[in-house]
Order: sequence, then structure tokens, then C-alpha cells
Amino acid sequence: MKYMLLLKADAASESGAVPDDEAINAMGVYNDELIAAGVLLGGEGLHSSADGARVSFDGDDRSVVDGPFAETKELLAGFWMIEVSSKEEAVEWAKRVPLSSGEVEVRQVFTVDEFNQDNEHVQKEIQWREENEARTA
Repeated sequence: MKYMLLLKADAASESGAVPDDEAINAMGVYNDELIAAGVLLGGEGLHSSADGARVSFDGDDRSVVDGPFAETKELLAGFWMIEVSSKEEAVEWAKRVPLSSGEVEVRQVFTVDEFNQDNEHVQKEIQWREENEARTA
């Protein structure tokens, strides 16, 4: 099962400052543990919302609002994508994130086999994934 561990933003991550060596080293050790366990699929830290934008949809209309965004509790500072056997295992990994404060949200990721297999676009995605796996193997 694939899960995303979503690292919630806080005032420090929204300040735009690059994490210090202590924080980078702690995250590096954690990432090494994920890799050694064979569960890490990917992960990245995100720049502050000041460098981002939001696109809102209302029917055919699109509007864009540039950051920064005021509500840090609604923002993300980074993520990990992991593959584990259960939600409980994903939560255990989330509990090991090296934070002294903050929040990590755990969310299961849909897999293509959960969708209608007769759908044309599902079939295209399956084909793309198979071709992509062949190229990276």
C-alpha cells in the first residue's frame, strides 16, 4: 500500500530559510532508515508558499492567487511517498519523523487497480506505467 506522509508547514518552513545542518542531518538519517527498510519511493521538501500559487476552479473559470498564504496550518512543507503493508506501519514511520513540534498527515494513495479497469484513461495509465517501468528497469 502506498502512503504519503505530508509534512505540515509552520512559521519556520514558511520563513523561506533553508533548514540548518542539524535539521538536514536528522532528516538524512530518517531518509536513510526509510531506504534501508526498502519502503521509500520518494520525497522532497517544498519551498515556502511565497514562491507558490493557487489555482482556483469555478466551472470553466480559473483564477490564480500568488503566495504567500496566511494559514500555515493548511500548507505543506514536504512529503515522503512510502510503500508499506498497512496504515499502522505508515503511522509508525510518521511517528519517527525527526520533529520536535509540528504535524505529519498520513494519507493512502489510490492505485490504478482501484479504478474501473474498462475506462479508456485507466487503460492508458496502465500502459504508461508498464512502459515507464520497462524504461527504468
